[in-house]
Amino acid sequence: MSWLLFVLALILTCACGADEDGMSQESSTGKEENLKTVHQMELDYANQFQVECYEDGYRLITIADGGQFFVVPKNKPVPKWLKESVVVLQQPVENIYLAATSAMDLFTALDGLDAIGLSGTEAEGWYVPEAKKAMEDGKILYAGKYSAPDYERILAENCGLAVESTMIYHKPQVKEQLESFGVPVLVERSSYESHPLGRMEWIKLYGILLGKETEAEDFFQEQKEKVELVIQEENTEQTAAFFSINSNGSVNVRKSGDYVPKMIEMAGGRYVLQNLQEEENALSTMNMQMEAFYAQAKEADVLIYNSTIEGEISTMEELLQKSSLLAEFRAVKEGNVWCTGQNLFQDSTKLADVILEMHQIFQQEEGNFTYLHKLTR
Repeated sequence: MSWLLFVLALILTCACGADEDGMSQESSTGKEENLKTVHQMELDYANQFQVECYEDGYRLITIADGGQFFVVPKNKPVPKWLKESVVVLQQPVENIYLAATSAMDLFTALDGLDAIGLSGTEAEGWYVPEAKKAMEDGKILYAGKYSAPDYERILAENCGLAVESTMIYHKPQVKEQLESFGVPVLVERSSYESHPLGRMEWIKLYGILLGKETEAEDFFQEQKEKVELVIQEENTEQTAAFFSINSNGSVNVRKSGDYVPKMIEMAGGRYVLQNLQEEENALSTMNMQMEAFYAQAKEADVLIYNSTIEGEISTMEELLQKSSLLAEFRAVKEGNVWCTGQNLFQDSTKLADVILEMHQIFQQEEGNFTYLHKLTR
């Protein structure tokens, strides 16, 4: 009797088991399909997604807390054994509705704007010149912001994918509605990457969608090498604060574990606002009273004003209009205050260049600046 049970178990194992070298399931046709794993994509810094690479160009993308996407090469069949929870994306992925602004520059770097048909930001809201022009030329259409998309236009344009930021989780009904219409929704999490190069490494994910993996890898390696030259240098120990002032007078700063403080460290400086992790939420920023900011940052060698929230400023006078207490800061007295351009956070591929400009500031080097400008008196 035990021998018979052994034989039955062996038959069942052979008929329905998974191949250890790949993905294997019995299809609905009764024919076993099998795709062997070639390798897992190597990621140097990003930890919010991973990619399993299978033979014949198939890719399985897993996004942290964001589901799985199985990318099927052009003219290749869709495996029938995929779980229902896995979203299938058939290349070429076209007419993308892009609501995640940080992704646009990555598509641009891959010469992939042709894949984007719809935008969640109007033309005047773009600081990526190529995206702005494409919208002005009617090549990319406005389809409503992420929280109130134009479903009629999205369906009329045969949208193949919606790329959203995690802000969509504040409007779950929108995500559900898009999916009910048959529009796959990919929630990208580059903003959750704590390392600046981790944010930039998302170009590898978009390289998969566009069928440009080699171009994405080459671009990332080039940017990585730029930064590595700076990292190897001895830290200047120049301290810096990165902040903006809200209309209510409070100071918005980056938490210590955020990628901006890491950029400052990589550039050869020290982020002066340490141990800012007490708020139990996923936000990378926090607000503090001006008096508390003064206590921690008054002796900072460098102040960098973040223009992306309240707008750019050009002069010390404009800065002091936000708070007269800033006149007591060492960096203000010594004239070492800088301001970012409003394009900073949309220019995802330029983070290496921003680090290089910060490096110039900490080294007190002269030069041309694109992403940071010094406040005049």
